[in-house]
Amino acid sequence: MTAGQEQTCPALAGLLDVLDLERLEVNIFRGVSPQNGWQRVYGGQVLGQALVAAGRTVEDNRPAHSLHAYFLLAGDPTHPILYEVERIRDGASFTTRRVKAIQHGRAIFAMSVSFHKDEEGYEHASAMPDVPPPEDLPSAKDRVSELIDALPAAMRNYWLRENPIELRPVDVSRYLSRDASHPPRQDIWLKANGQLADDPLLHQCVLAYASDFTLLDTALIAHGKLLFDPDIQLASLDHSLWFHRPFRVDDWLLYTQDSPNAAGARGFCRGSFYTRDGRLVASTAQEGLVRQRKTAFLIK
Repeated sequence: MTAGQEQTCPALAGLLDVLDLERLEVNIFRGVSPQNGWQRVYGGQVLGQALVAAGRTVEDNRPAHSLHAYFLLAGDPTHPILYEVERIRDGASFTTRRVKAIQHGRAIFAMSVSFHKDEEGYEHASAMPDVPPPEDLPSAKDRVSELIDALPAAMRNYWLRENPIELRPVDVSRYLSRDASHPPRQDIWLKANGQLADDPLLHQCVLAYASDFTLLDTALIAHGKLLFDPDIQLASLDHSLWFHRPFRVDDWLLYTQDSPNAAGARGFCRGSFYTRDGRLVASTAQEGLVRQRKTAFLIK
């Protein structure tokens, strides 16, 4: 997946290495995690790696159109993850795979993914929100420089480090006011931090990786909270992603997100990906744990 790759960002090169799984057997692959100091494996990494594993068992290179995943246990970033692919169906139009991720002898993740050959049909799509283009918005580093005294230290460190995905939030007021008056929605421009090869599966896998970055955080907006707050515990429980049209993730995509519900220590969030010319190319939905930690368990 990395042949002919032009990389301008070491972090993106590192992500592509993480997605380039080692084949151990016909339907068994091994993936590793970046050693970045995180205590658990980032959920988007497992989504991306599982989609790589499934895609490498589809002989005719037909694109994925949907995936549905459950996060079962926290992943250990210090140990490899084994991906077992079950070939459920190879049909004339659709191909179905089931992927199980295993660590320390236990399943930590399970996903079903469906692939569909290209066909013509009826078309309609919702309109993209009217937001400023990415060129009119400051980069993450510029934004942090502007707001350095107002942002929590953990957030400053996150936005200042090099990332494989460049993010440009349209509105950062919720990071500053910390009140509960903001509706639970956000718009973020994103793209790979460099050029990717012309491999549709690679672009789908990188989008799957990026789709988990900010989605569950949307549920906190209506409560004046941030994922960086020490009294908040967030964890993805399930994740669905639908691919509607071809796209390139090394071009800007608008990720518009909202959270229609939070209850029972769970938040439900939805997202849509639009190209800069307004084409809806993918949709996602996720439910996650949104738990307020007790004082005794606050991070010091």
